[in-house]
Amino acid sequence: MSDKRVYSDNPRVLAVQTLAKIKNGAYSNLQLNQVINQHKLNEADKRLLTTLVYGVIQHRLTFEYWLEPFIGGKKINPWVRELLYTALFQMEYLDKVPQHAVFNESIEAAKILGHVGTGKFVTAILHNIQRQGLRDIAQIEDPINRLSIEASLPTWLIQELIKQNGEIATREMIESINDAPSQSIRVNTLLATDEDVVTSLETEGFTAIKSVVAAHAYVVSGGHVASSKAYHDGLLTIQDESAMLPVESMQLTADVKQVLDAAAAPGGKATQIAQYIADDAKITALDVHAHKIKLIENNAKRLHVDGKIDARVLDARQVHEKIETKFDRILVDAPCSGFGLLRRKPEIRYDKTLEDVQNLSRLQLEILDSVSKSIADNGMIVYSTCTILRQENDDVVTKFVNTHPEFELVPTQTVYNLKADRSEDVLHVYPNDYHTDGFFVATLRKK
Repeated sequence: MSDKRVYSDNPRVLAVQTLAKIKNGAYSNLQLNQVINQHKLNEADKRLLTTLVYGVIQHRLTFEYWLEPFIGGKKINPWVRELLYTALFQMEYLDKVPQHAVFNESIEAAKILGHVGTGKFVTAILHNIQRQGLRDIAQIEDPINRLSIEASLPTWLIQELIKQNGEIATREMIESINDAPSQSIRVNTLLATDEDVVTSLETEGFTAIKSVVAAHAYVVSGGHVASSKAYHDGLLTIQDESAMLPVESMQLTADVKQVLDAAAAPGGKATQIAQYIADDAKITALDVHAHKIKLIENNAKRLHVDGKIDARVLDARQVHEKIETKFDRILVDAPCSGFGLLRRKPEIRYDKTLEDVQNLSRLQLEILDSVSKSIADNGMIVYSTCTILRQENDDVVTKFVNTHPEFELVPTQTVYNLKADRSEDVLHVYPNDYHTDGFFVATLRKK
């Protein structure tokens, strides 16, 4: 970050500071929320800050390619690079910001965070870009490298996606991942009807459109829904539409009394399960981190389902050793690479490697193997991930079934019968299918 300790409410300065922290390992959504909470910003400045931060992260490899001829071998401070990226983003992707305004604001931000010399350096770079123009990505000869720079995705990920889905499907997927994510909510049907919640939101100026993906779900626009009265009163929770599908597929009938959520934090799916089960049924919700157990408990309390949820610290691989209960249903929403969440957490594309994916697939199989010893006869395990790579999805399920003949893979069912014409039992939801997060759901039944 800049050597100067600067407090500013200028959204462009805040964007550069936020981006520098994200480069140092902070999560984009958490860091952004923290900055917004610490500064007095109007709605327009909040939107600009959010747009700049996500825009730069999403297009980082493109900006790196464009900027390189103007920087050459010069060693520049990382925050200055982030500042130049924010300028490029505004010039190339924000039509409503005139170029002279981008130049003036960027130079001013350089002076605030650095000094007069930094301002002169940024001025020189921006004017060179204006005179010479940006080099054409179409000139890159290698098609994989070209797509990598164009979509700002690592080459290994593009190669894997093409290998698994073909080039056409991969391109369609890639074209959608840098779109702004939707804000979606799930109605807490224990406290309110869908109509009650929609009316409450509309009263506060929100627009709610019924989901075509999940039941009791709505895509909401018109403001930050976590600030709404309905959210505060526990009538709704924020959850991606695709993330609601694993619980829908658990077939939670009235005779289901014991449910395990093996990797439950922050509690979205555990609280969703609570809506479907009887009052005398129990959900055991696990996470390996004590501070995340508090998140589960807080969510459960806000939604008034804490009486049904027992949250505890435990590694899911130790379930069969530490818990004697035989469960009617088990949800394994497994730790994964998260490549289905690229719209919401764009920085993960730069952090993960193929080796990480392979290591995760081994962990996922270990979790499945452990919890399978705790399922009752005729019970079901739903395995889900928020990634789009088969190593963590189909391959894990295939290996599990091959080594556990007492289990069978059965068709994954959802309330709206998504992809009814698919030829496979598992359900793949890609980011471009419904403009939701990418998700995978498989349903396993103990014979």
